[in-house]
Amino acid sequence: MRVRRGNRSLLPVVTACVALLLSGTAARASAARPGVSPASGGGGVPVVPGFTSFDPALVGYERSEVFISGTANAYAMTAPAVNDGKYTAVVMSTAPYTTRAVVMRPIHRRRFNGTVVVEWLNVSGGVDAGPDWVLGHNELIREGFAWVGVSAQKVGVDALEAADPARGDAVRYANLSHPGDNYSYDIYSQAGQAIRDDAHVILRGLKPKHVIAVGESQSAIRLVTYIDAVHPLVHVYDGFLVHSRLGGPPIRDDLGVPVLVFQTETDVPLTSGAARQADTSMYRLWEVAGTAHFDFYGLSIGLTDTGDGRGAVAVLESMQNPTNKPPGGFTCGAPINTGPAHYVVDAAFRALRRWVASGIAPPVAPRLQTSGAGFATDANGNALGGIRTPAVDAPVAKLSGLSGGGSSFCFLFGSTVPFPPAQLRTLYPDHAAFVSAWTRATRSARKAGFLVGADAKELIIAADRSNIGN
Repeated sequence: MRVRRGNRSLLPVVTACVALLLSGTAARASAARPGVSPASGGGGVPVVPGFTSFDPALVGYERSEVFISGTANAYAMTAPAVNDGKYTAVVMSTAPYTTRAVVMRPIHRRRFNGTVVVEWLNVSGGVDAGPDWVLGHNELIREGFAWVGVSAQKVGVDALEAADPARGDAVRYANLSHPGDNYSYDIYSQAGQAIRDDAHVILRGLKPKHVIAVGESQSAIRLVTYIDAVHPLVHVYDGFLVHSRLGGPPIRDDLGVPVLVFQTETDVPLTSGAARQADTSMYRLWEVAGTAHFDFYGLSIGLTDTGDGRGAVAVLESMQNPTNKPPGGFTCGAPINTGPAHYVVDAAFRALRRWVASGIAPPVAPRLQTSGAGFATDANGNALGGIRTPAVDAPVAKLSGLSGGGSSFCFLFGSTVPFPPAQLRTLYPDHAAFVSAWTRATRSARKAGFLVGADAKELIIAADRSNIGN
């Protein structure tokens, strides 16, 4: 467009168009639009092992399930000569598929905040699981998010087809079909596209303004590949929360949408230097002290936590009385981590939504301080640096992302070593001293932007109700 010098009225329009083109949002491509239909038959309740078990109606939410079907692309991914994350993806083949998505949404339309979190369901255990829903559901519910969990990978779909025949689940999922994980990236794109195009079916009339992609652990690894290679082709998602990535290339710097990477103590030693990249205007890295890849809250407390404050009390109690036999049949070599990861996940969801919706970036977080192959620690054995919470700044236990070994996934569960009574008495001569120290640490984390107000209030109440220092 040519603008004459005298025609100044067009300059704001031209400037806005150029800004949109540079950000990548004006030229938004789209994935293919799949078919969407409500799920029916079988036991009538979506199968998601390790999911929250309380009735969602208790917190004003409703759960449903849809089937998504179409023709998906498989990509060949080519890394650049200098690995800056700018992969090239080329369509190699196509295949039909039918998968499912589980939906959690506010019952009342006015509660919906306009943002949909789309979780790439995790299949590390051989079945679909929604770890980020379990860890962050209190914040998602409080703030009126909708959540959609997508069965993007073949192992999850195959497990559904073999689900409990006595309930009729095998019948419910009999028509699902997944052509293989090379197609998972486009299936995930099409699920996000369906949320935009078929919200009347998926969200039952709620109208999404922003769609955010989320994945934890194995799903985070695949999400990094999606971000670097596939997102530039389709631009379906408005932002990304990459939770506990393990290794892999850096996140490319030309996405045009925000990316927040959330790392626990377990994750940092398992990632390359490239994964600890510097913050930019569109990238944040949060490393959280005292946390593990997955923990006791995610395995136990979080499944029944309705956000009424009892979960915070249980978390503080678990730090004093940890277990090496968490739910799931695990027997670990040491009591597993009981740290504060889920509280910071809540803050991450809030910060990312604000970033996507308003352009206000989350706070920059200090990195965990490393020492040799591990972390530098304070006098109580807790890691220095990183995002701080009361669990490490007013501690009652040594919390680590490093495990004591044991069966199966124990290497991801970290460890907890409660302080002996003598050490607690030295730190907190009486109950008031503990509550005061815990409250100061909580308010500090809140002020820094790494705790949300509702969680901070619960944590302070839990400290007051504890018997620490008595």
